[in-house]
Amino acid sequence: MSAMQQLSSPISSSSSAFLSHSSFNPRSKNVSVPAKRIGICKCVAVPQEAQTAYTTKVSRNANMAKLQAGYLFPEIARRKAAHLLKYPDAQVISLGIGDTTEPIPEVITSAMAKRAHELSTLEGYSGYGDEQGEKALRAAICSAFYSGLTVEQDDIFVSDGAKCDISRLQVLFGANVTMAVQDPSYPAYVDSSVIMGQTGQFQKDVQKFQRIEYMKCTPENGFFPDLSSVPRTDIIFFCSPNNPTGAAATREQLTQLVKFAKNNGSIIVYDSAYAMYTSEDNPRSIYEIPGAQEVAIETSSFSKYAGFTGVRLGWTVVPKILLFSDGFPVAKDFNRIVCTSFNGASNIAQAGGLACLSPEGLKAMHDVVGFYKENTNIIMETFDSLGFKVYGGKNAPYVWVHFPGRNSWDVFSEILEKTHVVTTPGSGFGPAGDGFIRVSAFGHRKNVLEACRRFKQLYK
Repeated sequence: MSAMQQLSSPISSSSSAFLSHSSFNPRSKNVSVPAKRIGICKCVAVPQEAQTAYTTKVSRNANMAKLQAGYLFPEIARRKAAHLLKYPDAQVISLGIGDTTEPIPEVITSAMAKRAHELSTLEGYSGYGDEQGEKALRAAICSAFYSGLTVEQDDIFVSDGAKCDISRLQVLFGANVTMAVQDPSYPAYVDSSVIMGQTGQFQKDVQKFQRIEYMKCTPENGFFPDLSSVPRTDIIFFCSPNNPTGAAATREQLTQLVKFAKNNGSIIVYDSAYAMYTSEDNPRSIYEIPGAQEVAIETSSFSKYAGFTGVRLGWTVVPKILLFSDGFPVAKDFNRIVCTSFNGASNIAQAGGLACLSPEGLKAMHDVVGFYKENTNIIMETFDSLGFKVYGGKNAPYVWVHFPGRNSWDVFSEILEKTHVVTTPGSGFGPAGDGFIRVSAFGHRKNVLEACRRFKQLYK
């Protein structure tokens, strides 16, 4: 598209006379003809961004427009990138996003390599597998994590990770359910609820979405909600050990939660992605609580145990006796969702999962978890020595540090600007997280030690 700019310039009288037949008389010696002005058009290019883009006639999903800014962790990555542009020579240390850093144990990668090589042979090749996962892996998960409990291997759906299953569960529940989440909590619970249309608009004054029940979890209540003040909802998302606070619910607390769900006819979605970090006598599965199989779904992952954040492998347990209000089994509908939207986890990743659950693999995973827990202790001791109130850490790879009266994003920016260390602002996990930052223990030991040295310089 171009703009037309009209420029006027005079031309000679003789030229005007020549161009005007009406004023030309060959018998006249001198003809006086008024000079005319001829418009000349000049094309001027318009910048590309000013052009009108073609649009389809498809309306945007109105629920997407409700989401606030970007998803938390990409926003942190954006700010980290901007910081590196400002300080290109800075040695930035990331203790923000909970991404593992240590190599996957060789006993696991060798099994994956073997499976990958087998795919190049006629005898070893396999294509689509069971959407629910390979039977051997489902049996191994059942034995390793649910031995002696009411879970059967047919209750287990192997997937490409707990986060993916959270969204599949939201599709299962649909738009017309009500939702409760811990506050603070992993942001995928809330964002997926918004995308599904389960919520109203975002209320900026209280930093909450309408139609979501935020169950406040703070130091004052031991990071467990006062269930007597929580209204009934259809679905309750609950993570223990919790991301971001690191708090692990006790057996008594989870018994209260199961009873609360039963009394209200609710379904608990229990996220146990950090269960292997539990070192105290806290339940590692919701199914350790009597009656939980009638009201709870559990989702988990190999990501933080074996370093599978990039490999992608997890599972979800949906007991056969968990029923909707009309008596239809929840597992049958979830199986339909899985079969419709998923072709099963990578067969190479599943080979890695089987290796994880071998005696050697389990030991290797415990060693990895132990390494990160040592990092956690270093971080906790650092902030303790600086006089901060510190929570979490004992049962999770996250340290929850309190900065009373301060805005979490301001603290995040202060630490990044002055120490070149990336953390996570607590308010990104919910309004009750404001005034806190989450420090991740996922990092190389030398980086964790260096970050703690910088923390001490900043807050000594």
